[in-house]
Amino acid sequence: MANDKMRVQISGKDGFIAALDQSGGSTPGALRLYGIADSAYSGDTEMFKLMHEMRVRIMTAPTFTGARVLAAILFEATMDGQAHGKSVPAFLWEERGVVPFLKVDKGLEAEKDGVSLMKPMPGLDPLLARAVKLGIFGTKMRSVINLSSKAGIAAIVAQQFEVGAQIAGHGLMPILEPEISIKSPDKSGAEALLRGELLAKLDGLPKDTQVMLKLTLPEVPDFYAPLIKHPGVARVVALSGGYTRTDACRRLAANHGMIASFSRALTEGLTRSMTDAQFDAALAESIDEIFRASTVKG
Repeated sequence: MANDKMRVQISGKDGFIAALDQSGGSTPGALRLYGIADSAYSGDTEMFKLMHEMRVRIMTAPTFTGARVLAAILFEATMDGQAHGKSVPAFLWEERGVVPFLKVDKGLEAEKDGVSLMKPMPGLDPLLARAVKLGIFGTKMRSVINLSSKAGIAAIVAQQFEVGAQIAGHGLMPILEPEISIKSPDKSGAEALLRGELLAKLDGLPKDTQVMLKLTLPEVPDFYAPLIKHPGVARVVALSGGYTRTDACRRLAANHGMIASFSRALTEGLTRSMTDAQFDAALAESIDEIFRASTVKG
């Protein structure tokens, strides 16, 4: 029953997804922006403890509820952590009405053919089984496209759908994230190739099978409309990709039917030194701005 309610919320309700899944490579930068210097901790254990504290502060803020935040994407250590005495997935859904997702990729391979594929995930099946037990609804995995390379983009999409099928086999909703770098010298060309490859794979999905897509905001407004309308797609969400929140929201508002799945843009301006009142007010302002950009009607 919970999964049915989660599916309805994810596929049709107004709102956006909070990406709280910074991993080992991006965590130091996220902590620096939060006001925690590299010298403030020693080793991964202390680093992830500080990151968890930041995430819990966000998740327990008054405005972080399913009224506007449809879902949250979690790092594995966050999924295994606690918030107000409950497991994080249980807290999010039972106390906040926010659907929990899990980031499952293990980082990127070296660039080849203008793209970086995902590293192998030999422990994926046990992780997915554990996620199901903890009440996770779906997963997210990221690969990166730097150039408008037909061979590279085809390889990216093939890998995303192959692993997505493995994830769906556990009853989980896969978010496929073939990110196009906003620094790509031919971003619009890469977008055209990506859209074509995605549509071809979506057309080949078994009947009544759906995935979600997390994509870089395109250069041409509504460029991904055919993906949004495809029966094989539950939702198309947008990553902020290094854009400021203002720029990301401006671009998102021009893409009807896409909703945000922001990380850096969501937490922009939040610092550890803020009082709880200041922190909650700043987060509320961020949530309001992103929600408005995610709910522009065509």
